[in-house]
Amino acid sequence: MILEKDIFQRTELLMGNEYMALAKKKKVIIFGVGGVGSWCAEMLVRSGVGYITLVDSDLVAVSNINRQLMATTETVGKPKVEVLKQRLLAINPYASVEAIQGIYSEDTAESFNLQHYDYIIDAIDSLSNKVHLIRYSTQMPGTLFSSMGAALKTDPTRIKVAEFWKVKGCPLAAALRTRIKKLGGVDKKFLCVYSDEVRKNKGEEPITNTSSATPASQWDAKKARINGTMSFLPSMVGMTLASLVVNDIDDSLERVVVN
Repeated sequence: MILEKDIFQRTELLMGNEYMALAKKKKVIIFGVGGVGSWCAEMLVRSGVGYITLVDSDLVAVSNINRQLMATTETVGKPKVEVLKQRLLAINPYASVEAIQGIYSEDTAESFNLQHYDYIIDAIDSLSNKVHLIRYSTQMPGTLFSSMGAALKTDPTRIKVAEFWKVKGCPLAAALRTRIKKLGGVDKKFLCVYSDEVRKNKGEEPITNTSSATPASQWDAKKARINGTMSFLPSMVGMTLASLVVNDIDDSLERVVVN
């Protein structure tokens, strides 16, 4: 039988016993488990975080295979959250992983009980839902970390972390700020992972395939335009989000010592 302590022996060597004990108690909810969120989830589980909730309404599509962690030719058509949950528990069967196949929106926001989470990860695409999640999350006691766009990018050296109002060169962040300002702003500051790189699509936009053999993403079907993505860029954004959680947990130990 594999023990949890054995799984994380290298993590504990670097981070220490106190980090491991605290990370095991932390509760994280991830909205959107696509190219960014799926990798964030796995890195958190591999970092010893004990409670993770996955929220996404979509099924694995063929077009997801190039970048989404749980997307393979064998998982096409299956709920993303369920496939990812199985993978995370295969990594650490001692973790608590909840899969919610649903959509975050203004109408569903209260059902997620965000007040009970230590960390809220925003990795969703829908602009209106993203605006609401950001504003609602900053009213909660937990810490919000948000991902800006990961499409139309290939240079990982341009991935950055900044406070939301200080993000520069990101069209999505600019659009979000415009909407959020009109609604009255946010209750507290939060960090974003973003890139100021903006490339153009060189290929032709694909025709959405809705056949039962190769189902398309329901979100792609709703988009006015589909932008190209690479395998490594979204994953690195997701990993950076996970690092923010891990380092915040570690920093909280330092704050306790200082106080």
